[in-house]
Amino acid sequence: MADRSSGRTSMIWRDGQLVNWEDATIHVMSHVVHYGSSVFEGIRCYETPTGGAVFRLRDHMRRLVDSCKIYRIPMRHSVDQLCEATVETVAANDLTACYLRPVVVRTGEQMGVLPTGVPVETFIIAWRWGAYLGHDALENGVDVRVSSWRRAAPDTFPALAKAGGNYLNSGLSKMEARADQYAEGIMLDSFGFVSEGSGENLFAVRDGVLYTSTISAGILKGITRESVMTIARDLGYEVRVETLPREFLYVADELFFSGTAAELTPIRSVDRIQVGEGKPGPITRAIQDQYMGIATGRLPDRHGWLTPVPAAEASSGRAAAEVAGAHA
Repeated sequence: MADRSSGRTSMIWRDGQLVNWEDATIHVMSHVVHYGSSVFEGIRCYETPTGGAVFRLRDHMRRLVDSCKIYRIPMRHSVDQLCEATVETVAANDLTACYLRPVVVRTGEQMGVLPTGVPVETFIIAWRWGAYLGHDALENGVDVRVSSWRRAAPDTFPALAKAGGNYLNSGLSKMEARADQYAEGIMLDSFGFVSEGSGENLFAVRDGVLYTSTISAGILKGITRESVMTIARDLGYEVRVETLPREFLYVADELFFSGTAAELTPIRSVDRIQVGEGKPGPITRAIQDQYMGIATGRLPDRHGWLTPVPAAEASSGRAAAEVAGAHA
């Protein structure tokens, strides 16, 4: 059984087989250790009335494969195989809710930036993880600051790839924010326009219209971001994808982060300037309720975003059949 005292679980998927948690190791000489050469995803499995269900699994795995392509990392598993492996991992750990971390890393035992002949390994990790910024943040919102660290310019690091090395930049913003007693930082792009949080996309509401930055602003093209825009349109709200100046943050009626880990986290102040009434606004709440309702099975899955996970005793063959059926 898994260790219930921490987020760790029992089994990790490693290139086609489930291994014990403690056996999923790499060597200190691995290329990824020295040069940050990894790509990854963050995915959530939610408990629903009919069991566990993974949110937008196929979309996440497609982006993982895309990230490999951008960084020229050979990927030998198909999107379908990765989806099947994810369901198998959740079931093997006897989970109905968890955070999932697929990660592709360059390993090996050689020195040098050029990864010629370097092995590539793929892992899928299940982790028990609650609200990223805390349950209170989801309910009451968070206080944030504009970071002094900016997102990379468009001709430096490819932002469309969710790469491990890219997050060194995020870590600086997050540490700076916490040192100054803020929950999170909002980063600007290389031109000084609004980009995103350290690990979340950002939305603003002004006069009933939902705004978010363009993908040219150094943001990750978030899957939760796309879900939010879809839900907002379903609810009848206008959605605009635009270049946003920093000061737009100060005059917004509502602000919120979106992301797999953060889900929909309201923002109540930026740089000590209150956002709206200083509490989650009605549009934020409406979208948040729809998002969580669909993810947890409380509302109909009208967009086909959920992949069911079979009971723990199910065989891997049945798990594969469930995934195939979910995407038929």
